[in-house]
Amino acid sequence: MFEKPSRRSTVQQLAVGVALAVTSANAQTSRADSTPDDFSRLQKELSNWNRWGADDQMGAVNLITPKKRLSALRVAREGASYSMARNAETKEAVDNPAPILRKTTRVGRGQVPGSAGIGGTSDTFFISYHGYVHTHMDTICHFLYDRKMYNGYSQDEVTEDGAGKNSIINFKNGIITRGVLMDMARHKGVEYLEPGTPIYPEDLDAWEKKAGVKVGAGDVMIVRTGRWARRDAKGPWPIQGEGLAGLHMSCARWLHARDVSILGGDGAQDVIPSTVTGVSQPIHALCIVAMGMPIFDNLDLELVGREAEKRKRWDFLVTASPAAVPGGTGSVLNPIATF
Repeated sequence: MFEKPSRRSTVQQLAVGVALAVTSANAQTSRADSTPDDFSRLQKELSNWNRWGADDQMGAVNLITPKKRLSALRVAREGASYSMARNAETKEAVDNPAPILRKTTRVGRGQVPGSAGIGGTSDTFFISYHGYVHTHMDTICHFLYDRKMYNGYSQDEVTEDGAGKNSIINFKNGIITRGVLMDMARHKGVEYLEPGTPIYPEDLDAWEKKAGVKVGAGDVMIVRTGRWARRDAKGPWPIQGEGLAGLHMSCARWLHARDVSILGGDGAQDVIPSTVTGVSQPIHALCIVAMGMPIFDNLDLELVGREAEKRKRWDFLVTASPAAVPGGTGSVLNPIATF
């Protein structure tokens, strides 16, 4: 799905994330509410278009109000902070054909120009961050449906110069809100869910009851499947061949009803292979295009999962700051959970 790093245009990167016509030969048995017609109906039923005005480019992040931020700050009672980012993957693997490239350009020899005896070091990164490994934020121009992005903006707003609407620059001021960890692996009593395992709305309801926590308006909902625990134990695997555990399309209504602001998790958030014939990532498409809900992909939730279990606390303050890149379809990210 992803090629080795090259200086592809923003439009080409966007097209990778919009592969909505890929039918999986290994798709799981469909539920009654997982057909292509259901997907099309949900695009309209769950739409937040014009909810915050015809010119809106923030989508569900509008639900993170000043009152919500202040409330989230009070969730942090200890001041103990933990990263939810996966350490950068710099080696090519079957799930990572585009590793982060880092080149040291100065290693301390010589002097910093214009200074007396002071040396220095520097390096350069090249990051093709969309994919299945690097922790990143998908903004709400990253997926399209019927040639439109969130709030009805045309796909023509995205050119080789970047996205004129719904780009990552709209989130330059950062994300500060409450996060709720939905630990589906612990819910099932396993270290990790196997690839291709679907998560249904009843699983989300059952976890809330078990954990004594409830997802509310403006929250970041974070789903742990144990994906990185499996990868660390067994090594990488081909995502398109073997799949990932993730949300079934029927969870989209649940997310909309709870007014989630951002969806995050340790995989692609969608169950792979898709359970919807002809639609490769329905959760991505419904969240981003219909609801205007950004997505935190490829979080590493092993540490925060252990810390949450230790405390028997499944909510925390989330802070995250994407790169301030005008026209960007997303950004590498280091979200922080603070208890």
